[in-house]
Amino acid sequence: MEDLQSPPTFADFVETWNKDQNLTTPKHHKKISKWLEQTWKTKKRELLLMAFRNSGKSTLVGLFCAWLLVCEPSLRIMVLAADLSLARKMTRNVKRIIERHPACAGLKPKSRDQWASDQFTVNRKSELRDPSMLAKGIVANITGSRADVVICDDVEVPNTSDTQSKREDLRDRLGEIDYVLVPGGLQLYVGTPHTFHTIYGKMVRADMGEEQAYLCGFKRLEIPIYDKQGKSVWPDRFPLKKIASIRKRTGPNKFRSQMLLEPVDIADGRLDPDALKAYAGEIEYAEMNGQAILTLEGSRLASATCWWDPSFGSPERGDSSVIACVFTSEDGTYWLHRVRYLTFDPKLVKDVSEAQQLCRQAAMFVHELHLPSLTVETNGLGKFLPSLLRREMEDLGIACAVVEKHSSSSKDKRILEAFDAPLAAGRIQVHSSVRKTPFITEMREWRPASRAPDDGLDAVAGCLLSEPVRLSKNPNAQKLGKRPNWIGGGGQAFKAKTNFNL
Repeated sequence: MEDLQSPPTFADFVETWNKDQNLTTPKHHKKISKWLEQTWKTKKRELLLMAFRNSGKSTLVGLFCAWLLVCEPSLRIMVLAADLSLARKMTRNVKRIIERHPACAGLKPKSRDQWASDQFTVNRKSELRDPSMLAKGIVANITGSRADVVICDDVEVPNTSDTQSKREDLRDRLGEIDYVLVPGGLQLYVGTPHTFHTIYGKMVRADMGEEQAYLCGFKRLEIPIYDKQGKSVWPDRFPLKKIASIRKRTGPNKFRSQMLLEPVDIADGRLDPDALKAYAGEIEYAEMNGQAILTLEGSRLASATCWWDPSFGSPERGDSSVIACVFTSEDGTYWLHRVRYLTFDPKLVKDVSEAQQLCRQAAMFVHELHLPSLTVETNGLGKFLPSLLRREMEDLGIACAVVEKHSSSSKDKRILEAFDAPLAAGRIQVHSSVRKTPFITEMREWRPASRAPDDGLDAVAGCLLSEPVRLSKNPNAQKLGKRPNWIGGGGQAFKAKTNFNL
């Protein structure tokens, strides 16, 4: 350790600064200060600090960086933010503290070139290539840099998290920190959630491909605007009347996100996936006295619809060719049983064309789920697919009606008409497998006239709006000879449970 002087505790460091600025230290600042110092001294090196908007958390973290340099002038600190201007703001704040705080005497270098707006180097004994503090935007190239401390200050904002692709890109860029941080270095995230799929969330987001929460294992400190008794954490700055005004002005979602630290989408969505009821059961096929019966979770199924919204399904471009299946039970409940995003394999294109691969997948989809018909949306690519699909089904020995449907109304209108009433009535059940697809994300982020992905929504909307096809007979049975005719003669009852891994 390279001491310029015997360093104060961080709590005393903060208190001295606030007195010099004619400020008081609120209780939640004392709590944060104690937490930061304790975690540093006990060598906790993966930290997450979340506190309500305008709580002063970034100011405290700036003081923490200055205090660390007082304790160990050889430290190299990198600040990452959503953009460079925000990162520079943190760096300027730390420079200001070093210039004015009594405990920082002797740290400021004499050379002006060591005191730039986006980086600076304090007086230190070690000759190091990297500066004492460096500001970077999250999109910047940090390859080759080394740091003992990385501060991720508001890296998640709407511009880095309001779409699926942006969230994936943010996670990829944050992954570069592992190559910058020295072994045993400190990584500190500071911010508030801006999306349901926040990097700060505690829950695993299966539709993001997560097997564990993004910051799993990080020591957390969360300070929402209300304490456990429902009182304001900072009554001098945020009395209850002002908090109520903020809630009214910003809307419930933004208030929950920015003031209560709950992972929700800031914008109000029309389609709430939380209104979907979950189930995990599979279809059960049985025959009784010559009558075929399909049941799901104990409910007898009366009809089924299957809709394919085709595209080329290119894995490189990420096009979505989506097929969906919805069953309807006798009580009027919709069972969204499968949503599959089809893609072709480029390695097989020489032998089997893109369209043939997609048609084969669609054919197996209806066969596996006992579906008597498949509706193909014939807008665009779908114009030539029905004939090819019928030929593939014939080659595979699958007897299924292929219905051609041209959609003339706008996609937004179809989606609203399909989902609004059933969601409000709580009549849509969704299978657990669907929750692992992009469908739930599409639903949560969908807004009329937006450019967010909606191919899965469109396919399911097609199912919900289609005239149900009654499950009175199995069209595959006569052709394949593998199952008895659903409306055939009598015979002993038997029951078969299907459990497909799709």
